[in-house]
Amino acid sequence: MKALLTMWAARGLSRALRAYCTSAPCPRPTQPPRVSIRDALVSQNSSGHSIKVQGWVRSVRSQKEVLFLHINDGSSLEHLQIVADPSLDNGDLTFGSSVEVQGLLVKSPYKKQNMELKADRIEVIGHCDPKSFPFKYKERHPLEYIRQHPHLRCRTNALGSILRVRSEATDAIHSFFKANGFIHIHTPVITSNDCEGAGELFQVEPSKKVKELGKNFFDVPAFLTVSAQLHLEVMSGAFTQVFTFGPTFRAENSQSRRHLAEFYMVEAEMSFVESLQDIMQMMETLFKATTETVLANCPEDIELLHKFVAPGQKDKLEQMLKNKFLIISYTEAMEILQKASQNFTFTPKWGVDLQTEHEKYLVKYCGNIPVFVINYPFDLKPFYMRDNEDEPQHTVAAVDLLVPGVGELFGGSLREERFHLLQQRLARLGLADTYQWYLDLRRFGSVPHGGFGMGFERYLQCILGVDNIKDVIPFPRFPHSCLL
Repeated sequence: MKALLTMWAARGLSRALRAYCTSAPCPRPTQPPRVSIRDALVSQNSSGHSIKVQGWVRSVRSQKEVLFLHINDGSSLEHLQIVADPSLDNGDLTFGSSVEVQGLLVKSPYKKQNMELKADRIEVIGHCDPKSFPFKYKERHPLEYIRQHPHLRCRTNALGSILRVRSEATDAIHSFFKANGFIHIHTPVITSNDCEGAGELFQVEPSKKVKELGKNFFDVPAFLTVSAQLHLEVMSGAFTQVFTFGPTFRAENSQSRRHLAEFYMVEAEMSFVESLQDIMQMMETLFKATTETVLANCPEDIELLHKFVAPGQKDKLEQMLKNKFLIISYTEAMEILQKASQNFTFTPKWGVDLQTEHEKYLVKYCGNIPVFVINYPFDLKPFYMRDNEDEPQHTVAAVDLLVPGVGELFGGSLREERFHLLQQRLARLGLADTYQWYLDLRRFGSVPHGGFGMGFERYLQCILGVDNIKDVIPFPRFPHSCLL
């Protein structure tokens, strides 16, 4: 009996201990909150609070009585100054090394910065050998040099600023469309359509092991998309305003500063639209609203690029934003080019597409103000553009927006909604069977509609003044180059 009581007592004590540990856990040392560099720099009410920051060392300066570090985590162009006792430097604190720093966030006595961190602990997470690291402290490397190191170039100030602007512009575009009642559509990357009709396609095929089965994976030839327009047209039969923002691919063998094999496109489609003016107004509003948002939210990054990469771009951008975009017809553009004193590599003549040199001349002729060129020759444009029925010239309701330094930025048109005209054109091109589904869109509740596309990388080139398109995308893809 005594043994049984002892056993029950032990069990009771065990239950009590478990209950105590559950209801009153043993206190653990509290960890200071992790704060981004950007938030630390703009902090107003956290002075004297213990925080933790993580990032990469941008400079080290060790004196007899004090150690100064500048670290950055990519959240802002400005670095956070760390002030510490020299004893916290064990020799691994070098330019490029990754660190975790804990200490008190205090008001900085220096005018150039708002806050600084008085460190009581510095831990080196990853060592960086400054001798073999391709980027050197205090050196301003040109973009051409940075481009040679695609896996490391995001660590430079210039690429960091470009990518922050890119992120902000992406968000601004989505916000613009949402505020204007557009529905975001995820369009496919793999498609059986050739929207542009140029044949510059990447064909998608399965690996050799799957291919040995002797069947086409999709039963039809499949390609990486060159445009989401046709898919957006499908959706515009149910939603009056739709857009997409995603990767686009062109197998164009070009090494120019304006072309990539993979790039991002902003595309929109609007139903119940009967005038090119409505499309042009949406293009201009999108450009200006997005740019003003980026300028407001990334002032330091924009200033760095306008100062060191593209001097004079600030004034050009202000000129674009304050002026109403101009409008000329394709025929007027050709007349301007033919009267020009400049010798062009490609002779301008009616019925021939505009080349980059023509586009840049037209923008310069118009006072470096963006200019819409409208009503292109019928035979120059794809089958889906609306016939103006304006013999003898015979044009379509197409529009391109030309901007300083880049040339063509937007392209758009009214779409041919009239069944009989579209059917006749597809038949002439031998595409009636392939695009039977496209004709169906005109048979079942068709409406006048139109849309446009904007090359996102060219947009960034335009507002930042970056000369080469390969420098405004994280991982550029172009002929003979697919690194990483």
